[in-house]
Amino acid sequence: MDLLRFATAGSVDDGKSTLIGRLLHDTKSIFEDQLAAVERSSRLMGADYTNLALLTDGLRAEREQGITIDVAYRYFATPKRKFIIADTPGHIQYTRNMVTGASTSDLAVVLVDARQGMVEQSRRHAFIVTLLRVPHLVVAVNKMDLVDFAQDVFEEIRQEFTAFATKLEVPDLTVIPISALNGDNIVTRSAAMPWYDGPSLLHHLENVHIASDRNMVDVRFPVQYVIRPQSAEHHDYRGYAGTVAGGVLKPGDEVVVLPSGFETRVAGIDTEDGPVDEAFPPMAVTVRLEDDLDVSRGDMICRPHNAPVASQDIDAMVCWMADAPLVPGRQLAIKHTTRAARAAVRDLRYRLDVNTLHRDETAEQLKLNDMGRIQLRTTSPLFVDAYRRNRTTGGFILIDEATNNTVAAGMVVGAD
Repeated sequence: MDLLRFATAGSVDDGKSTLIGRLLHDTKSIFEDQLAAVERSSRLMGADYTNLALLTDGLRAEREQGITIDVAYRYFATPKRKFIIADTPGHIQYTRNMVTGASTSDLAVVLVDARQGMVEQSRRHAFIVTLLRVPHLVVAVNKMDLVDFAQDVFEEIRQEFTAFATKLEVPDLTVIPISALNGDNIVTRSAAMPWYDGPSLLHHLENVHIASDRNMVDVRFPVQYVIRPQSAEHHDYRGYAGTVAGGVLKPGDEVVVLPSGFETRVAGIDTEDGPVDEAFPPMAVTVRLEDDLDVSRGDMICRPHNAPVASQDIDAMVCWMADAPLVPGRQLAIKHTTRAARAAVRDLRYRLDVNTLHRDETAEQLKLNDMGRIQLRTTSPLFVDAYRRNRTTGGFILIDEATNNTVAAGMVVGAD
C-alpha cells in the first residue's frame, strides 16, 4: 500500500479536528478505551454528543478553548492506502504551525463553514497551500446539516472558491459537501444530499493519484551519512546513506558528486531489506560508488548533465515564524537538505498580503506569520532547485543561532 500525507486547514471552528475524529471513528481506527475517554471528557465539558475533536486536540489549552494550537499527527489505514493526517491550527496566530503541517503533505483539505462561506482564513490557507506546492486541494464545505443540506448554499461557496482558485496555481481542486459531526459524505455518500453526485471524502482520499506528483526526472541524492563498518567481514564497505529527493537511481548510472565535481558510477544500492535494482523518492537507501571519492554529509549525488544550481545567492519566499522581526542584514543559520551554512539577509523585496495577494514593496520587515520574498547570501554554496520543481531541494529553514529556534520556512524561487 502507498502512503498519503494530508493536512487539514481552514478558519477557527470550521471543524477540522472534528473531521479527523470522524474519519478515525468511522474507519474504526481508534480503540474502545480511547472512545470511552472521549465520551467521558465530552460529558464533563457539558456536551450532549461525543466530541470527536478531542481525539486530536491533545493539549489542555486546546481542550479548554476548543481550538487547535499545535499540529497533531494521526495515523490510520484502509485496505487501499495508509494515511498520515496533520491537523493544523486555524487561528492566524498559529499560521506558522499550519505551514509546518502542510509543507510535507500530498493533499490539503481546506474546510469552509457552510454558514459563513469563504472567510479571510479560508483564502489565507488556500493561498499558503498553493505556495507550498501541495499538489491536491480538497475544499470540504462543512456543517451542511446547519443549512438544511441546501444545494444552493453549497453551489455558491463552490463557485466563489473556484473563482478565487483561478488566481492561484491549483493543479487539482475537488469540492465536497460534508457534515463532520454527523458523518455525511465522510466515509460513505450521504442520503441527505441526493443532489451531490461526487465521491465521499474518504473515497477521494483513497483514490487520488499521487504517484506522478514527485519529480522522477532530476536525480537528487543528498548524502546524510557515510557508512564504514569496522568489522573484518565488511572492512572494504563504503556506502552513502540518505533519502532520494528526486529522480531514479540504478546501479551502473553515471553520477557526479557535488561540490567536488568528481564523476563515477553507481556500484550498488542497498536497503534494510537488501540490494535493490532502483531507488526513487522517498526511499531511504545506501548508495555505493565504483570509485573511492571524498564524499561526506551535505554533498549531493546527481547526474553529470542534470545538476542543481550551486549558488550562494538565493532568491526565496519565506514564512517568518519568530516574534522578533526579520530585517535586512540579519544573520542566521540555514539548513538545506543535509547541508548547513550561515546566511545573511541581503534584501527584503516585498511583503505579501496573503488575503489580497498584494505585494508591499515598501515593507521594511517581516513580522510573525508574515510572508515575503527575500534575498540571501550564504557562506558556502547550496545545491538548490526551484521549489516548484522539487519541494525537497527547493525548501530550507532558517535558524536563530542564539536560541537554536527555527525562525523561518523558505521556498527557493531562483538562484544566481
